[in-house]
Amino acid sequence: MNYLLPLLAVIAGYGIAMLLKPEKKSNLKLLLAFSGSFLLSLTVMHLLPEVYESHNHSIGIFIMVGILFQIILEFFSKGAEHGHVHLHHEMNNIPWLLFISLCIHAFLEGFPVSHHEHLAFGIAVHHFPIAIILTVFFLKANLSKLSIFIFMITFAAMTPLGTLTSTFFPVLANYYAEITAVVIGILFHISSTIIFETTEAHKFNVAKVSMIILGIICAIFI
Repeated sequence: MNYLLPLLAVIAGYGIAMLLKPEKKSNLKLLLAFSGSFLLSLTVMHLLPEVYESHNHSIGIFIMVGILFQIILEFFSKGAEHGHVHLHHEMNNIPWLLFISLCIHAFLEGFPVSHHEHLAFGIAVHHFPIAIILTVFFLKANLSKLSIFIFMITFAAMTPLGTLTSTFFPVLANYYAEITAVVIGILFHISSTIIFETTEAHKFNVAKVSMIILGIICAIFI
């Protein structure tokens, strides 16, 4: 069931956006702040200690590779992984560069879930507001509802697919620490960017700080 949580979170976000078409961005920003804090805390408290226990002295390099790889992905996704999307023109077709980069990002996020099922909660909390923001963005861009559905369902399936791939291909277990380190770098970049981008002019207010603290507390007790 934990493997399906990221998928269900995206479907739920897509459904809410299609039905309610939320316009109030402040609530989504607070949810993003919580998700970024929660995901960062899970990464630091659970994934990071494990990869360093592998005694691979190159782990730090793989973490930096993950950060750099995510920066490269964002050249194509325009920051959609952390809710940073803007409408510049109407769309007639699926934005393929955005689609491919988001799918790669979501696919890689699924790899550590086979060893850390609680991470599925963090990814689900992360994907839920992103799904709402993306769906609303595509609706405003007049992308066809069929295209939006295909985009979101495929995106939803990527994280469980990554988890299944890491489970059913034993050869990947030989490189588990290295792959997880790359994912840690990706999550470091995504979660920290979410936290700072949910603030106006990088200023924290009480509500946002409270959501960040709540995210840390939830990660401690999960």
